[in-house]
Amino acid sequence: MTDINSPEEKARYERGLAVLTEVDGGSAPAVMENLADIAPALAHHIVAFGFGDIYARPGLNPKQRQLITLGILAALGGCEPQLEVHVKTSLNVGLTPAEIVETFIHTAGYAGFPRALNAVGVAKKVFADRGLLPVSSDR
Repeated sequence: MTDINSPEEKARYERGLAVLTEVDGGSAPAVMENLADIAPALAHHIVAFGFGDIYARPGLNPKQRQLITLGILAALGGCEPQLEVHVKTSLNVGLTPAEIVETFIHTAGYAGFPRALNAVGVAKKVFADRGLLPVSSDR
Protein backbone atom coordinates (compact mmCIF):
# COMPACT_ATOMS: atom_id res chain seq x y z
CA MET A 1 0.00 0.00 0.00
CA THR A 2 1.31 3.43 -0.93
CA ASP A 3 1.70 5.98 1.83
CA ILE A 4 0.16 9.05 0.22
CA ASN A 5 1.69 11.19 2.97
CA SER A 6 5.30 10.22 2.22
CA PRO A 7 7.58 12.99 0.93
CA GLU A 8 7.79 11.32 -2.49
CA GLU A 9 4.01 11.04 -2.83
CA LYS A 10 3.51 14.59 -1.64
CA ALA A 11 5.98 15.78 -4.31
CA ARG A 12 4.14 13.81 -7.03
CA TYR A 13 0.85 15.25 -5.81
CA GLU A 14 2.18 18.82 -5.80
CA ARG A 15 3.60 18.39 -9.33
CA GLY A 16 0.27 16.99 -10.48
CA LEU A 17 -1.71 19.71 -8.76
CA ALA A 18 0.35 22.39 -10.53
CA VAL A 19 -0.35 20.79 -13.92
CA LEU A 20 -4.02 20.23 -13.10
CA THR A 21 -4.47 23.83 -11.97
CA GLU A 22 -2.85 25.05 -15.19
CA VAL A 23 -5.17 23.12 -17.51
CA ASP A 24 -8.37 22.52 -15.60
CA GLY A 25 -9.96 25.89 -15.04
CA GLY A 26 -11.58 25.02 -11.73
CA SER A 27 -13.58 21.78 -12.14
CA ALA A 28 -11.14 19.36 -10.54
CA PRO A 29 -11.18 20.64 -6.95
CA ALA A 30 -14.86 19.76 -6.68
CA VAL A 31 -14.13 16.23 -7.92
CA MET A 32 -11.30 15.86 -5.39
CA GLU A 33 -13.41 17.25 -2.54
CA ASN A 34 -16.19 14.81 -3.41
CA LEU A 35 -13.75 11.95 -2.83
CA ALA A 36 -12.21 13.32 0.38
CA ASP A 37 -14.53 11.52 2.81
CA ILE A 38 -14.67 8.17 1.02
CA ALA A 39 -11.59 7.67 -1.15
CA PRO A 40 -8.88 10.24 -0.44
CA ALA A 41 -6.24 7.88 -1.85
CA LEU A 42 -8.12 7.80 -5.17
CA ALA A 43 -8.17 11.59 -5.25
CA HIS A 44 -4.44 11.59 -4.51
CA HIS A 45 -3.66 9.13 -7.31
CA ILE A 46 -5.79 10.99 -9.85
CA VAL A 47 -3.67 14.07 -9.21
CA ALA A 48 -0.28 12.42 -8.58
CA PHE A 49 -0.40 9.77 -11.30
CA GLY A 50 -2.83 11.24 -13.81
CA PHE A 51 -1.36 14.71 -13.85
CA GLY A 52 1.98 14.54 -12.01
CA ASP A 53 3.26 11.48 -13.88
CA ILE A 54 1.25 11.19 -17.11
CA TYR A 55 -0.04 14.63 -18.11
CA ALA A 56 3.26 16.32 -17.16
CA ARG A 57 5.29 14.13 -19.53
CA PRO A 58 6.99 15.81 -22.48
CA GLY A 59 6.07 14.81 -26.00
CA LEU A 60 2.48 15.98 -26.27
CA ASN A 61 1.06 19.40 -25.59
CA PRO A 62 -2.12 19.91 -23.53
CA LYS A 63 -4.33 20.26 -26.64
CA GLN A 64 -3.08 16.95 -28.02
CA ARG A 65 -3.56 15.25 -24.66
CA GLN A 66 -7.12 16.54 -24.43
CA LEU A 67 -7.99 15.35 -27.95
CA ILE A 68 -6.82 11.88 -26.96
CA THR A 69 -8.72 12.01 -23.68
CA LEU A 70 -11.94 13.13 -25.37
CA GLY A 71 -11.71 10.31 -27.90
CA ILE A 72 -11.00 7.68 -25.26
CA LEU A 73 -13.77 8.78 -22.90
CA ALA A 74 -16.28 8.99 -25.75
CA ALA A 75 -15.27 5.55 -27.02
CA LEU A 76 -15.48 3.99 -23.56
CA GLY A 77 -19.00 5.29 -22.96
CA GLY A 78 -20.47 5.56 -19.49
CA CYS A 79 -17.94 8.25 -18.60
CA GLU A 80 -20.15 11.27 -19.18
CA PRO A 81 -19.34 13.04 -15.88
CA GLN A 82 -15.62 12.72 -16.59
CA LEU A 83 -16.19 13.67 -20.21
CA GLU A 84 -17.90 16.88 -19.07
CA VAL A 85 -14.83 17.81 -17.00
CA HIS A 86 -12.58 17.12 -19.97
CA VAL A 87 -14.70 19.08 -22.45
CA LYS A 88 -14.30 22.04 -20.09
CA THR A 89 -10.58 21.36 -19.78
CA SER A 90 -10.30 21.10 -23.58
CA LEU A 91 -11.78 24.57 -23.94
CA ASN A 92 -9.42 25.84 -21.24
CA VAL A 93 -6.34 24.59 -23.12
CA GLY A 94 -7.48 26.17 -26.38
CA LEU A 95 -9.46 23.59 -28.31
CA THR A 96 -12.40 25.12 -30.14
CA PRO A 97 -15.96 23.81 -29.91
CA ALA A 98 -15.68 22.80 -33.58
CA GLU A 99 -12.53 20.75 -32.86
CA ILE A 100 -14.24 19.05 -29.92
CA VAL A 101 -17.31 18.19 -32.00
CA GLU A 102 -15.08 16.94 -34.83
CA THR A 103 -13.35 14.65 -32.34
CA PHE A 104 -16.70 13.11 -31.43
CA ILE A 105 -17.73 12.78 -35.08
CA HIS A 106 -14.47 10.95 -35.70
CA THR A 107 -15.18 8.72 -32.69
CA ALA A 108 -18.43 7.55 -34.30
CA GLY A 109 -16.49 5.66 -36.94
CA TYR A 110 -14.63 3.61 -34.36
CA ALA A 111 -16.92 3.42 -31.34
CA GLY A 112 -20.37 3.84 -32.89
CA PHE A 113 -23.03 6.48 -33.15
CA PRO A 114 -24.58 6.01 -29.67
CA ARG A 115 -21.29 6.84 -27.95
CA ALA A 116 -20.63 9.76 -30.27
CA LEU A 117 -24.15 11.09 -29.65
CA ASN A 118 -23.69 10.80 -25.88
CA ALA A 119 -20.41 12.70 -26.14
CA VAL A 120 -21.95 15.43 -28.31
CA GLY A 121 -24.76 15.73 -25.76
CA VAL A 122 -22.21 16.36 -23.00
CA ALA A 123 -20.40 18.91 -25.15
CA LYS A 124 -23.67 20.67 -25.96
CA LYS A 125 -24.38 21.12 -22.25
CA VAL A 126 -20.92 22.60 -21.63
CA PHE A 127 -21.12 24.83 -24.70
CA ALA A 128 -24.58 26.06 -23.68
CA ASP A 129 -23.30 26.88 -20.18
CA ARG A 130 -20.49 28.91 -21.74
CA GLY A 131 -22.59 30.62 -24.41
CA LEU A 132 -20.82 28.82 -27.26
CA LEU A 133 -23.86 27.62 -29.21
CA PRO A 134 -24.43 27.28 -32.07
CA VAL A 135 -21.14 25.66 -33.01
CA SER A 136 -19.77 26.55 -36.40
CA SER A 137 -16.58 25.60 -38.15
CA ASP A 138 -15.12 29.06 -37.50
CA ARG A 139 -15.19 28.68 -33.68
